[in-house]
Amino acid sequence: MGKMISFVLNGNKMAVEVKDHWTLLHLLREELGLLGTKEGCGSGECGACTVIVDGMAVNSCLFPGLEIAEKDVVTIEGLTSPDGTLHPLQKSFVENGGIQCGYCTPGMIMSAKALLDESPNATEEEIKHALAGNICRCTGYVQIIDSIKSVSEGSVEEVHVVAWKNEEKDE
Repeated sequence: MGKMISFVLNGNKMAVEVKDHWTLLHLLREELGLLGTKEGCGSGECGACTVIVDGMAVNSCLFPGLEIAEKDVVTIEGLTSPDGTLHPLQKSFVENGGIQCGYCTPGMIMSAKALLDESPNATEEEIKHALAGNICRCTGYVQIIDSIKSVSEGSVEEVHVVAWKNEEKDE
């Protein structure tokens, strides 16, 4: 027998019965059918299962399901708008080659989102630190970091427009 809990999932209020031994990952994938969050290692080492709980990136494979009571949970499915428009991070990963096989991508994007929500002007060093718990076996991390940097407000180059006036002299 489980316990009935309420929480917000991807902007929607939920009430579900959760068994004591369930992890948040189990609840999301097996009970709620949200398959975007991946199970990699099951021990918090790979980051494939990263979701955001109350603004913080967490390994859902280690997070007790009952602990989400009265919390706000965001999964990779919660980033895409209802009309199918990709979140800027998702779009950037596609455009910058931050995706290889794609297995680690949801966790990478959720870690990056938590960082950029907290620090919109994240530096490359902050990005690397935020991704320290996420493993990608397909790529070096260059394209992944570039994908995140292109969304970070701190990486946008400022363009200064200099006004000028062409004064032609009448002779």
